[in-house]
Amino acid sequence: MIIEKDNQLDDFLLKNQDKDCFIIPILSDVNRHPLENSLCAVYVKIVDGEEGLLCFNHGETLKLSLEKLLTLDKLGRKFVRDKKQLNHIVKLKDVVDVNLQYYMSKNEPLDWDELSTNTHDYFYRVMWKMKNTNRIIPILKHLELCRNQVTMLEEHHKLPIHKEYNDEIIDNLSFIESSGLRKDDGMVYSEYNIFTSTGRPSNRFGGINFAALNKKDESRKPYKSRFQDGILVEFDYDAYHLRLIGHILDYKFPTGSVHEHMSEFYGDVDYETSKSTSFQYLYGRIPQRIIESNPFFSRVNKYIGEIWGKFKTQQFIKSDIYNKRIYKKNLSAMNRNKLFNYMIQLLETENNMKVMTQLIPFLKDKQSKLILYSYDSFLFDFKLTDGLDFLKGVKEILEQDGVFPTKSSKGLNYHEMEDITEKL
Repeated sequence: MIIEKDNQLDDFLLKNQDKDCFIIPILSDVNRHPLENSLCAVYVKIVDGEEGLLCFNHGETLKLSLEKLLTLDKLGRKFVRDKKQLNHIVKLKDVVDVNLQYYMSKNEPLDWDELSTNTHDYFYRVMWKMKNTNRIIPILKHLELCRNQVTMLEEHHKLPIHKEYNDEIIDNLSFIESSGLRKDDGMVYSEYNIFTSTGRPSNRFGGINFAALNKKDESRKPYKSRFQDGILVEFDYDAYHLRLIGHILDYKFPTGSVHEHMSEFYGDVDYETSKSTSFQYLYGRIPQRIIESNPFFSRVNKYIGEIWGKFKTQQFIKSDIYNKRIYKKNLSAMNRNKLFNYMIQLLETENNMKVMTQLIPFLKDKQSKLILYSYDSFLFDFKLTDGLDFLKGVKEILEQDGVFPTKSSKGLNYHEMEDITEKL
């Protein structure tokens, strides 16, 4: 059923109220970020029931009013291909990301590429410079594509749902993406991808790798505050991985620099040598003499042996915060140290998400924006009228009762940043 009038949608929703469904949004421009896009249509398929193609902006049909999107909450549980994308279009209740369900089971995302149609392939190849191409692709071809895609959703929607990842992590990443970053004289938007082998999100869109903006060249210089009275402020965790591992192993680092503390076990070497040596042991082989002389790495070595034993015996291992399962069957050529590296990256990611869950409510009534998160740092577009108390509040949340100290810096652009740790 092609639904292009408000009363048609009302009848469809009344007939299928509270029924579970599959939802596939169709954006006008396949190459643009959802936050810079408009909605062309939405395909809705009731589980074991009828289907409807809701038309919002297509050249062949009348247009539903966008306000009608919220009425989709009259339906029951909604299974989608990409919850984060849907969040940018409309925020609905009880949405399940099927791609995430599959990833949690297989440690890889679903492959949607083969579900295209010849018509879509032709338009995207020949008219790649044209904007809003989906508005001129025949509406029945969109229906054909959605029917192809819904078979994938139907096949996998009964897999277990990981509530924290589905509701917490995806929504947190949606929140950051929605802020955007000011680059030169316009806005750009990032896109976090959590479907990686280690669980650490990548972040790229539009040819920009936001997770790897170079500090040494001037790649970061175009990024600046959107506010006339604003600056960029970044918080970096100090010795983050060492402190994360120390926290779960109940190893108490003394107050002050972790790397200066660790240097005591390396023959009182300088700060940089201590830092590189610790990372060498953390991500590689720990020599026996270090295991015997360094209490931190003694515990790390024991922990590596424990998780490796569980992994081989149980055929899976659980992450430390959200209990995500990493299955042996999904990982090839795994060894002790590689598994530990996976667990470190996953611990880092999940701790950042836990912090973000506390941080986002704090930001709701502020004008300042959280605009980027990268492994061990958080970047804010700070509006000066939010005041120093805002920065102190952010710092307190990020540091989690002082367990994970941060360094802070500010700048008129992301390249020229000066340290303000002591001021906070």
